This record gives sequence, C-alpha cells and structure tokens, in this order.
Amino acid sequence: MHRYLASIFNESEIETAIQDAFKFNYNSCGLYKEYCDSINKNYSDNTRIEDIPFLPISFFKNHKIQSNQKSKSKLFLSSGTTGKKSKHYVTDLNIYNHSLLNSFKYAFGDPKKFHFIGITPSPEERKNSSLVYMIDKLQSYSKNEGFFSSNSEEFKIKIKKIQKSKSEIIVFGLSHMLLEFIENKKIKLNNCIVIETGGMKGNREEIEKKKLHEILSYGYGTDKIFSEYGMTELLSQSYTIKDDIFRPPPWKKVLIRDFNDPFKIKKIGRGIINIIDLANINSCCFISTEDIGEVFKDGSFKIYGRANESDIRGCNNMLLDIN
Repeated sequence: MHRYLASIFNESEIETAIQDAFKFNYNSCGLYKEYCDSINKNYSDNTRIEDIPFLPISFFKNHKIQSNQKSKSKLFLSSGTTGKKSKHYVTDLNIYNHSLLNSFKYAFGDPKKFHFIGITPSPEERKNSSLVYMIDKLQSYSKNEGFFSSNSEEFKIKIKKIQKSKSEIIVFGLSHMLLEFIENKKIKLNNCIVIETGGMKGNREEIEKKKLHEILSYGYGTDKIFSEYGMTELLSQSYTIKDDIFRPPPWKKVLIRDFNDPFKIKKIGRGIINIIDLANINSCCFISTEDIGEVFKDGSFKIYGRANESDIRGCNNMLLDIN
C-alpha cells in the first residue's frame, strides 16, 4: 500500500495506478465485482479508462463498500438531508490524510501559512462528517483556530487577533452557515479566503452559485470566494480556480457519461459526472455520481446541478437485482 500511495501522488504513474486500482477493486470488493460482472465488464489488463465500470454512488446508502476487509475502520456519514445516509468505511485514514492535504496544496499551497476557521459544526458535534474531519486535519497542519457555529463574541475576538498578526485566514463553511453569519452584520475579513463547501442542505432555499458568491463577497469583505467539491463517498477534493470551474488534483479524474446511455463514457463534454478517485482504493475508486456537469480539455470541470430521477433511472433500472 505504501508503493500505491507513492504512485497516486506521482503524475507519471497515474495511468498505471488507475489500472492497478481497477484490478484491486475488482478482485477485493465483492459488490463491485458483482456489479462489473452483471454488466459484462470483467477485469482486463488493457482496459481503457472509459471502459472501466463506475459504481453508482447510491450503493453507498445500502451496502458496505469495502476492498480492504480490515474489521477496523472509520465510518463517515453523509448529512442525509434528503433521506437515507451514505456510509463510507475508511480503513486507512493515512490515505485520506495525504489526499486532503495534497488536494489543498494543489489549489492553495502549504496550509502552514494559513489560519483555518471552520464555520461548521465541531468535530464533537459531527464525529462522522468527512468534511469536518478534513477541516480539523488541515487546522492541525497549520494554526488551529477552531470551529464556530454562530457569529459570537468569541469569533470576533478570534478574528481580530488573527488580523493583528497580518496572517492570511481561510474560512471553510457550509453555505447556509456562512450566510447566517453575515445575516445581520457584515464581517470585515481582511486578507481572507472564504471556501464554501456546498448547497443549503435543506436549511435554506438554494441560491445560484454566482449570486451566493456575490453575497459572501459583500458580507465578508473579500473577493476571494472559492468553492470546494467533495462528498462523503470520495476522499479527494477539488477547488474552484475561476468562474466556478473546478480543478481536480492529478489522482482524481473526472469523466462524463451520456444522459441516455450510462455506459457511454467520454473524457470531454457535458453529461453526468463520473469520478476516478485513487484515494478511494480501500472502498471503490470508480464512482458514478448524480451531478450534471461538463469536463474541459485540461481536465477541469464545472457542476451545473443534481440530475433528476429520470436522468439516472436508465442506469438504476439495470441494477435492481444488486441494489
């Protein structure tokens, strides 16, 4: 596993690592093998990336997706605001730690130069949140400044103290909590980057991404507003670079599947997002999401929203016996 960990963070070895991951997941994850066999996609040494089967993300809600059969694992749970929660059993946190750290470095550089603040629930409140774990871990690599769930006096004191040091602040926050912080009063965060981590989770009416960023920019007094694209079922993150376009780290590949044929995969274009996340080696690296998006020539991508039931029904109908 140490050799594999080294290979996924070495761009020259990514293609080989993808083939190794397919072989390992096929031979070690019983559910993934069953899925591959059911659609007549057996493992082969020379399988094209576009021909590798992608496991529907909904399987994480009903099954234990695991390739490393260690009995001990860290369980991450999705927020589950729309129904049943997804469960991701992570048997090697070292891989996740490497991935979240290097995903951040790929976008923003060394975390040691930042002060991190989480406008999210705390690790004590959300012990099974992969997002909260990620923010907590990034804080441990740098200047740990804590988590805040309200625009309290303690928060204001903390911000003033950091700003006096003239250090750069990164605020990670759930979209609805970031909005709640500035609802009654603007916050002047000089030398600050704000990273919003997703939708309203049922707490507020959804806002168009561009409008959300405008509100956050005005409310926090900074034009450095970014988005993070991640999910419980994946161990690598992508961050926006400009105009809502995400740049995935080299060990995370984003592909497109056709709206009408879930097994028609291409590297560029619009459709529903499929993801290869090599940090997922101990569960499944090949995930078919329910997000509509577009992938560009340089591998960057854009998310337009969530596919509706009719968009994904074609795939799910083929999987009733497994799911």
